[in-house]
Amino acid sequence: MSPNSLFAVLLRSPWWISFALVGAFSLAAVALLPRDYALAGVLGTFPFFAVGCVAAWRQWHAPSAARINAQHAQLQAMPWRTLADALEAAWVAQGYQVERLAPGGAADFVLTRGGQIQLASARRWKAAHHGVEPLRELHAAMQKRESPAGLYLLGQGELTDNARLFARDHGLTIVQGDALAQLLLH
Repeated sequence: MSPNSLFAVLLRSPWWISFALVGAFSLAAVALLPRDYALAGVLGTFPFFAVGCVAAWRQWHAPSAARINAQHAQLQAMPWRTLADALEAAWVAQGYQVERLAPGGAADFVLTRGGQIQLASARRWKAAHHGVEPLRELHAAMQKRESPAGLYLLGQGELTDNARLFARDHGLTIVQGDALAQLLLH
């Protein structure tokens, strides 16, 4: 699903927006369609209802803002070994097989699930600025292992614009901020 499709946007929005759309479209169907077709118009809102249910379920089970903020504080204090253990446990809980790579390489982990391989790099996770060079190294490691996807995790700092463009153009997913905290909370 495209990240900018209507349903993808609704999944990221508060759950009640989908239900409000169901109500509005249902009222419009009853008011504007001939009586024989009004039920079909109301039933046409079912995909919005389903998306609202999924969004509500996700939001109900999502960690609270207080837990995410506490996790951010813990992240800032974590040494590398503790972070690596926490990441490995989180990925195993999501069904990945995790292989740690030797220190000093471009990637720190190989994640495998369903025959798909991803490389993950988290070594520079506390750097203040993240340029394009570590992303190039990760991309080269992905090509060497024939991995179609890679993860670059950062706990603080920002990516440069060039690094963001490089990540977008080369199949690298940047995991930072709340996404990183949520990963570690599961």
